[in-house]
Amino acid sequence: MIPAVHKDITNRLLRDFDFKERGGWLRAGRCPSCNKKELYTKAESPWVVRCGRENNCAWSESVKELYPDAFEKFNERYQPTDTNPKATADAYLMQARGFDIARIAGWYEQDRWWSQQCIGASGTATVRFMIAPGVYFDRFVEELWINDNGEKKKRKAAFKGDFKGQAWFPPGVEIEDGDEVILVEGILDAIALYLNGYKSAALLSCTNYPAKFFDEHSAKHVNWVWGLDGDTAGRKWTIKHHERAKEAGLKSTAVTIKQTGKYKNDWNDLHMQGRLTDKDFEQYRYHGSLLIAESASEKSLLIYGKTNRREFNFEYKNRLYWFSLNLDKYEKAYQTLLEAEGMTDKERRDEALKQSGSIVEIANCYFQFLYFQANTITDESWYYARITFPHSGAAVKNTFTGGQLSSASEFKKRLLSVAAGSVFTGTSQHLDAIARHQLYNIKTVNTIDYIGYSKEFGVYVLNDIAIKDGRTYALNDEDYFDTGKLAIKSLGQSVHLTIAKDADNYRNDWINHIHTCFGERGVVALAFWFGSLFAEQIRDAQKSFPFIEVIGEPGAGKTTLIEFLWKLLGRRDYEGFDPSKSTAAARARNMGQVSNMPVVLIEGDRDEDTANGKKFDWDELKTAYNGRSVRSRGMKNGGNETYEPPFRGAIAISQNAAVQASEAVLQRIVHLRFTRAAHTDESKVLANELEHMPLEHVSSFIVEAAKKEKEILAFIADKTPEFEKRLMAQEAIKNVRIAKNHGLLCALVSALELVLPITKEQIKATQLELLAMAAERQTAISADHPLVQEFWEQYDFLNGDEFNQKLNHSKDAGQIAINLNHYIEMAADHRQQVPPLADLKRLLKASRRYKYLDYKTVNSAIHGENGSGKSVRCWIFENKERKA
Repeated sequence: MIPAVHKDITNRLLRDFDFKERGGWLRAGRCPSCNKKELYTKAESPWVVRCGRENNCAWSESVKELYPDAFEKFNERYQPTDTNPKATADAYLMQARGFDIARIAGWYEQDRWWSQQCIGASGTATVRFMIAPGVYFDRFVEELWINDNGEKKKRKAAFKGDFKGQAWFPPGVEIEDGDEVILVEGILDAIALYLNGYKSAALLSCTNYPAKFFDEHSAKHVNWVWGLDGDTAGRKWTIKHHERAKEAGLKSTAVTIKQTGKYKNDWNDLHMQGRLTDKDFEQYRYHGSLLIAESASEKSLLIYGKTNRREFNFEYKNRLYWFSLNLDKYEKAYQTLLEAEGMTDKERRDEALKQSGSIVEIANCYFQFLYFQANTITDESWYYARITFPHSGAAVKNTFTGGQLSSASEFKKRLLSVAAGSVFTGTSQHLDAIARHQLYNIKTVNTIDYIGYSKEFGVYVLNDIAIKDGRTYALNDEDYFDTGKLAIKSLGQSVHLTIAKDADNYRNDWINHIHTCFGERGVVALAFWFGSLFAEQIRDAQKSFPFIEVIGEPGAGKTTLIEFLWKLLGRRDYEGFDPSKSTAAARARNMGQVSNMPVVLIEGDRDEDTANGKKFDWDELKTAYNGRSVRSRGMKNGGNETYEPPFRGAIAISQNAAVQASEAVLQRIVHLRFTRAAHTDESKVLANELEHMPLEHVSSFIVEAAKKEKEILAFIADKTPEFEKRLMAQEAIKNVRIAKNHGLLCALVSALELVLPITKEQIKATQLELLAMAAERQTAISADHPLVQEFWEQYDFLNGDEFNQKLNHSKDAGQIAINLNHYIEMAADHRQQVPPLADLKRLLKASRRYKYLDYKTVNSAIHGENGSGKSVRCWIFENKERKA
């Protein structure tokens, strides 16, 4: 390790883990997993940090993962000089590979690689190794992204010339008669083995069979050991190459690295971890022997010889077998073989095992339980398994419950259901033994039952990508996200996001399309969509997040706008769901499927009654404003538990007419109205571009925004109070909630410049529009509902003057008393359109022109003589106009 970097990493380790330096070791560090002071690493070469509690924790991490910045920018930090033209290559081999470059001096040169296909880089320095005349290998000091016929690919090396049949072997090192030579994939792996005392040759590709290299050393009795990578491809080609070598009469064996951690380890990794000792190699040879075993019987004997277990299950060529040793038969066979001449004791024991061991196939596939996952809210749990087949079919991954693992018959049914043609023929005793072996200390993966942001874990889980603390993580081979200390996955299957992994294809010029087509209100809608990505965090700080309402006449472009905004989050061809067509349970589930994303309710403004006899009640949404549950349901148990999931998204409403609801709901809504009046030929062309813009070119927006989570939230927290204060200073705005909602959106509009090329002029114009919208909203909530306004207009028409009132039954000049049946009768006589009575009764209680007081019986001033009328049940309202 480079001295300056070694010092820097040591200081970081002391700072972050509170190590104590003792006798060449850093010890007593605080483990981030179990929180015990059992962490240790070598002081001289701190490549890996490990927890000493191997049975209870066994956490480990490489310093390359802990401090990646120390292993980056070699081209920039270590440039060649006149005195050392190989400075970059030297630094890379020392720092990134852990090599003692003095021992490999003269084996490599430094060069440079560049191509017109490079994306965002001018090339990189390379470490060049000669393979044969005119044939060499360049290992890139820094990986590059290449545009390969429109597809973005990562590239880490380049070849010159044809290396087929050849291999790289350390210059100056001789292969002697009887030597063992380990055949690995990469040159750096071969160097790692050499530095630990093993002769090794690099094939340069797992598919390359080194026939020419073998021919060069055919006169020597060499033991060729296949040591390809421990991944699927490496294991596959190890078997193929071994069989070919055996057919050619070569002495061939194998070593392999069993991949058990979250990272793929190769020989170079093991060199840096100090795991290439003779004791370690015993394990690698054992696993190599298992890999190339020629029969299930041979493999079972190898396992027995290593473990001395009398019964066990094992996999051979993706089938599951059971081995059981009959000791009586073994002793009898062994005693018989004692009489045989020319056999060693080991050969007698092996032969006795063959004769007495019983091997039975118990499944025509192989299943491996990967981890445990649970939904603590619903008290459900599963074991996640991978099932592989001896045929060419792809592996299947699915879940098994505890109940299905407790019975052979139930397990057999489940296996048949999830993996076509897979049959388990073992007994419950076999299954119990498999479960004991595979499930002991099995890894637990945290789960969420929605897509989006998890406030509990502080991570965005978006189908096949996760974002935490500004870093992105891909879904691993076991279908969960490993972010270091956290393993997490989503159980949600209803919402699918297709997020482009190639950020270089991302375009953000569409901000001008939105502004041209939809004006400042279109930018407000974008700001809301953008802000919804942080709804949980904003509610946590400000206790609320506003609703947005997108309305307008048909053809105004609402659907075009909303579907495009969904594209920014990776959701294709989707607008929202109709609450009037949904049951209460369906609405609750729709609202619980996402977190930090909009939940869009569409077409909820129809006049006709729905199937259940009433229209959607917007007051159901009130609690969503503060992130509280929109629906509660009882749990399926004998207790009093209920399930009340919080609302984690952001409410958006899209319809033709404005929402008609109580004042409490209307205060929560930021109102956007669009018309066709502003449509032009240019806006039509741009709107068409928005409709047809490929999702792959815009869906990286959600990633770019989520990666700047901390910066955006700090900006919003700073700016929102300023805009709230500015709004409340306006004489037209009296309502604090309106100022709060519109102030937040003003801050979000400003924050757009952190992720988009929005101009200062566009920001200022949009914020001025929001100030005007806030004043309009104040006026709207101060006015009566249109049905109530219509009712009072009809009252004025039908009632007559104050000296001859025909509808007002009150004798008190300061009150109005109306019998609704009487009102309907008079309206019909005068051919007036009567609003729906059910709606009218609901809305009249919120009347502003005349305040609702009570519903009671009054002595009518209309019927009877001398002011003594009959009793009539009436709606009573305060009449301030006559009272004054």
